[in-house]
Amino acid sequence: MVYFISDIHLGLFERSKDKQRENLLLAFLAHIQNNAEAIYIVGDLFDYWFEYKFVIPKYFYRTLAKLHELQEKGVKIEYLMGNHDFGHLDFFSKELNIDIHHNDIERVIYGKKFYISHGDGKANNDTGYRMLKRVLRADWANRFYRFIHPDLGIKMAATSSKKSRNYTDNKQYGDVDGLEEFATEIIDRGFDYVIMGHRHRLTYKNIGSGTYVNLGDWINEPHCGIFDGKKFSLQNVSNLIK
Repeated sequence: MVYFISDIHLGLFERSKDKQRENLLLAFLAHIQNNAEAIYIVGDLFDYWFEYKFVIPKYFYRTLAKLHELQEKGVKIEYLMGNHDFGHLDFFSKELNIDIHHNDIERVIYGKKFYISHGDGKANNDTGYRMLKRVLRADWANRFYRFIHPDLGIKMAATSSKKSRNYTDNKQYGDVDGLEEFATEIIDRGFDYVIMGHRHRLTYKNIGSGTYVNLGDWINEPHCGIFDGKKFSLQNVSNLIK
């Protein structure tokens, strides 16, 4: 089985409330660890992530330990950087042996062609964000930010993330879903599945000879994507782990 998750946003709420969602994630990972061949994290696992040479956000250590455990058991984990967890350096690659992808990826899974993208910058009327994205992810900007003390830097990252989400939630993107338009273009190129997140809208739609899937989010009704080699399904996480 191959699993897909997106937009968990760990760190979104105050810690006691946030632990409930983290507990669900840990239960989900424990439930699938014996049959998962691969897990694709399609961005925004964290509501904020910014690491320093010797410092990472401490509240996520349980999730980090579980991901490392799965990787050690032979589960392949691929992580696409989202618009909220862009502050990666080398912790995941060096300590967890999990590569962070800065851009969209293409994979052949059980003979089917997958195009996997977080989805940020794909929506209509999002030109301003696309320009900001280039700045935020620039090497020079990240190096400069790391001169700030970690306590202050991580707090600033968390505050900025919340403002960014509020802006995204309230922004009018027009009548046409740009992510679906983008998915249609990718399917026309011969892909069987286009998997995205970002917009927090659970979607499963057949388009031509392919399928567009948006994984939704874990803030409201957590779902995961499952591909068994024959079909792709969206499953409610709480029901899956019962």
